[in-house]
Amino acid sequence: MDTEVNAGFGCDLISDSLCFSRPDCLLLTGLTNIQIIRVADMIEARAIVFVRGKKPGQDIITLAREKNLPLLVTRRFLFESCGLLYQHGLRSS
Repeated sequence: MDTEVNAGFGCDLISDSLCFSRPDCLLLTGLTNIQIIRVADMIEARAIVFVRGKKPGQDIITLAREKNLPLLVTRRFLFESCGLLYQHGLRSS
């Protein structure tokens, strides 16, 4: 958990994640399918936060470990999670 991020990006659409995110971001999403790990790898995200209490399956956890990609979970909604991170200094990618 020593990973540093300089920006955040919240999205539940894979296409928007691919188009608008920047490398080294913290990706916040409610998507809990295996593709989100592949997307995070492609966009060079530093970590993923699953919102709305979504819990990744074992296949997602396994692939994230292979990619050295930290996974976190919060019960907060995407909007609130992004807002809290923004209040604490994290800006958009």
